[in-house]
Amino acid sequence: MSDAPLKVWSEREGQLLRLRLARPKANIIDAAMVDALNQAFSGPAQEPALKAVLLDAEGPHFSFGASVEEHLPEQCAAMLQSLHRLLLQMLECPVPVLVAIRGQCLGGGLEVACAGTVLFAADDAQMGQPEIRIAVFAPAASCLLPERIGRGAAEELLLSGRSCRTVEAYRLGLVNQIAENPESAALTWFDKHLAGSSGSSLRFALRATRMDFIERIRVRLEEAERLYLDDLMSTHDAEEGLTAFIEKRTPVWQHK
Repeated sequence: MSDAPLKVWSEREGQLLRLRLARPKANIIDAAMVDALNQAFSGPAQEPALKAVLLDAEGPHFSFGASVEEHLPEQCAAMLQSLHRLLLQMLECPVPVLVAIRGQCLGGGLEVACAGTVLFAADDAQMGQPEIRIAVFAPAASCLLPERIGRGAAEELLLSGRSCRTVEAYRLGLVNQIAENPESAALTWFDKHLAGSSGSSLRFALRATRMDFIERIRVRLEEAERLYLDDLMSTHDAEEGLTAFIEKRTPVWQHK
């Protein structure tokens, strides 16, 4: 049995690339998972016959988020740079990225989902960015969420750290479709809307919608990354929050 963090295969005569997070139940977005996703989006996702990518996950949950250990000061720069490179690769993917979400989709898991094009979620899924609860923030979500759901709704989720259920996520525009089986719904959507389209024209259409968007996100990611690494990670509370989480104790804030 393979211990690879990501399963990769093709369907629909090479028109659909399947990517599946394969470390249930948490499907942590750690360095190994990010590296595997980066390879998939720089390799198989560039095939000329491709019309879409479908990203889903094994087990009851899409992802509990990023590795907290990799957020500690000595590792966080490499972790953020790798994750942000992946998200930009997803945004620059020449074909739509469909994302099927079940269960918990939190932190880095939601950041990965937000870099997708069309999101399908089970009605009992929960999505959120809980980073503020351990005294850090989510750089990528701070850039991507306002683009998907507007600044006001994004700020409320990012500052509260709460999770929202699928019905609310749909109302906010975070999720495009609610489905009992999100993977099946994504496949049906592909067959109905993409399978019969011209692959080359589909790619031009996607490029047309994302030209200024991708550049805007690229600039904002660089700024958010600097804020996180140069300013936030020099504070007592950020390191205390991360350490307390790992040690399973209540953090002691100094508010500085």
